[in-house]
Amino acid sequence: MSIDNTLFFKDIWSKVIKSLRENQVVDEVVLTSFFESTSIYELNETKCILLVPSIIHKSLIASHSDYIKNELEQILNINDLKIDILQEKELQDRLNAAMVEIEDDTPPQEIFEGEPINKQLTFDNFIVGKCNRESHAAALACAVDPGKFFNPLFIYGNSGLGKTHLLSAIANYISKQDPHANIFYIGTLKFVEMVVDCLKTGRIEAFKKYMYSVDVLLIDDVQFLAGKDKMHEIFFTIFNELVNNRKQIVIASDRLPQDIKGLEDRLITRFSSGLSIGIDSPEFETSVQMLKSKLDNSVYSDASFDEDVFTFIASNFNRNVRDLEGALNRVIFYAIQFQQDGGRIKLETAMQALKGQTTVKEEKSKLTVKKIIKTVADYYGLTPQQIISKARTGPIANARHISIYLSRKLLDLSYIKIGEEFGGRDHSTIISSCTKVEKLSKNDSFYAQAVKEIEGLIKN
Repeated sequence: MSIDNTLFFKDIWSKVIKSLRENQVVDEVVLTSFFESTSIYELNETKCILLVPSIIHKSLIASHSDYIKNELEQILNINDLKIDILQEKELQDRLNAAMVEIEDDTPPQEIFEGEPINKQLTFDNFIVGKCNRESHAAALACAVDPGKFFNPLFIYGNSGLGKTHLLSAIANYISKQDPHANIFYIGTLKFVEMVVDCLKTGRIEAFKKYMYSVDVLLIDDVQFLAGKDKMHEIFFTIFNELVNNRKQIVIASDRLPQDIKGLEDRLITRFSSGLSIGIDSPEFETSVQMLKSKLDNSVYSDASFDEDVFTFIASNFNRNVRDLEGALNRVIFYAIQFQQDGGRIKLETAMQALKGQTTVKEEKSKLTVKKIIKTVADYYGLTPQQIISKARTGPIANARHISIYLSRKLLDLSYIKIGEEFGGRDHSTIISSCTKVEKLSKNDSFYAQAVKEIEGLIKN
């Protein structure tokens, strides 16, 4: 730093202090004790480095950085000035790092690219309902403060329920807040292909080194890692390195970690060490909202439809978001081709467009949760009221678990809907019941036979 620059910087800083004093932004004692012992180390059109004696100085100066920035921009007639406040040691460390970087003649790190992130999938256009409220909240928390809350976050649910949307929303949110964040999004099959290629070409160590440098790792469809034992070691190493360095990992799967057959126990343990949270099929109200949101980027609006059309589609195609969207697109196409008046799309048009596609749904509708509960109750010599009650005694709890499991299996209802049918139970309780029946059926042949017999009675 030259003498001329030193004098210039002193003059600029004295003008800032003068402004702070005249506008009574800071008390005189604070100005004297902290601001006058601060100096400008570097100043140009893009940044200003302020040198302070202590961490207390740094904190106080930082609390007025916006005012200082505005004042310097006015004095120098510039815009978008960046203020950096450093102690002597911090400045020296930065200078030393810069020297090392200049002297380092090692080849640059190889860059590996994940899959492209859909910029259209954000938290703003993710429709939130009972079916996905918890997973949405957890994903948003990870995006707001990566690596601090749930790490890893494991999101599970059937295909087409919005898992990929949440992964993309996390990526888009973080990249907006921090454009320099290294975000790596990839599907598991693509990850496997990349690892195989690196093994063949001798670049596996370069790949692992690059993966250690990412700030956020988003892995979709991790169930496809099952049975690929050679991949487990590499994935395990990358996973541990990132978690140990508080880098955010978010994983999506169609099932819980412990339900992925062919996955090493240590991976299951790691996946379960954070927060595992499910997405369920959308309930009716959420389905209607999703349908209307799909029209946001369309020449149509919800005003172009009779409300009965949304009701019909939401009632018959709410297994997942893709089914809803497919049914809506089918109705729009059919209306363009065959609705002669060209006016609002009517219920009759929707029913004609989707004729024959709701057959399975209609056949299932003949079977009800009440019938399942009644059949199970009769089988075990109980009453339906006992099964729905809060009682936790062995026989009643066992009958309740089987009733819940068969309601899910035979009716394909959402966990939330089943919970409502069983006395307003939480969807996590419903998931737990289904899991218990599945595990007992695998380990106890007599239990499995009982479940099979009850299922036969229900279908007859």
